[in-house]
Amino acid sequence: MADILEAAAAVFAESGYEKATTNAIATAAGISPGSLYQFFPNKEAIAQALADRFVTGMREAHQGAFEGADFATMDLDELLDRVVDPILAFNLDNPGFKALFARPDMPAGLTQAAAPIQAALLGRVEAVLAARAPDLAAGERTRAARTLVQVFKGMLPIVVAAPEGEREVEVRELKKILRGYLAPITG
Repeated sequence: MADILEAAAAVFAESGYEKATTNAIATAAGISPGSLYQFFPNKEAIAQALADRFVTGMREAHQGAFEGADFATMDLDELLDRVVDPILAFNLDNPGFKALFARPDMPAGLTQAAAPIQAALLGRVEAVLAARAPDLAAGERTRAARTLVQVFKGMLPIVVAAPEGEREVEVRELKKILRGYLAPITG
């Protein structure tokens, strides 16, 4: 099943949801269409399994980044390493998923599958800001959290596309931008 889902992610990301076929997915997975149907009754079921897999992986990355840390006392560079690295690793390990679920031709139910996780991420970033800058007004904290998440999302394609030898340089640039934004807010 994992091979089918990996192949499906690649086919959906390349062709789009509407143009993708179960035959193309089976071919990419190196199996017959009949074998594919033993695991998934249709394209929608494959896409739903991908969405479930993506959401589970994102949730685990966010837990690894945010749970069990005392962000109030942590050095800013340590905080950035703690939060950025696991979320970045998830995205590097799953490059097709973000491209797939950001496509405009995906059914709304599938693209909305990640919405609760994205909202939770925003809440976690706000909690970090509350721990680091307790005097920051709630509206400013929300705005800053949205900005940080959007900066991360904006830099993500650059990091993912960077050749292996250059990726660490791009990660440092990402953290430099985040540090530059956070330092005046959190002191």
